[in-house]
Amino acid sequence: MTIVVGYVPSPEGRAALRRAAEEARLRSTRLIVINSSRGGAHLDDDTAAEHERELAEVRAELDADGIEHEVRQLVRGLEPAEDLIAVAEETAADFIVIGLRRRTPVGKLILGSNAQRILLDAPCPVLAVKAAE
Repeated sequence: MTIVVGYVPSPEGRAALRRAAEEARLRSTRLIVINSSRGGAHLDDDTAAEHERELAEVRAELDADGIEHEVRQLVRGLEPAEDLIAVAEETAADFIVIGLRRRTPVGKLILGSNAQRILLDAPCPVLAVKAAE
């Protein structure tokens, strides 16, 4: 079994990671943590270094919890939804865990919705988690 989780250093990303780790522990399964960035002009050296530091903390926490895991930082120009779906297909994931945040209708229209894309196009069930208030 494999669980794929989309992770960003935000309350929603941390909530998704916590829930995915709980599920991995309950099911005695492997967890694949995906941090997806478009790269290019959107990712300067300082931001890339900060992302790597945060992912090192994620690795350390999962190691301490005894959870079999893999952490992937993907910077290949794809939207996060595309990366999560591709990894889920590649690993034949049992399910994907994502964090949700409330967005305005205009925000959804202008920016699109990675969560919606994952929910509609994923090859497996998706567990959507909200951050604590």
